[in-house]
Amino acid sequence: MQDILSMLKQLHRPRLLVRAARLGAQEYNRDRHLKRLLRYHTLPRASSVLIQLIEAERILDDQRRSEDAGYSLPKHIDFLIAIMGEARLMSCSRSDASQE
Repeated sequence: MQDILSMLKQLHRPRLLVRAARLGAQEYNRDRHLKRLLRYHTLPRASSVLIQLIEAERILDDQRRSEDAGYSLPKHIDFLIAIMGEARLMSCSRSDASQE
């Protein structure tokens, strides 16, 4: 399986979407965001959540590209925020583990 961080590096989204998500990611709250987006009661590890978030975001991006009437820009930004937040948490935990 492809490394999750490599998958993230391959994502190419419009600059405005990325900018909005970066601003939102500064206020990312894992507990609040994941419970709302993925309907979790107990939160799993960042790596397993990231795979689910990437897949859900890919579906939203496909809707955006095909100009689907059901596409939701705020929902798309929320998923990008969660992806950025989880990626940050995952990379921090990896660097903490390598320092031990």
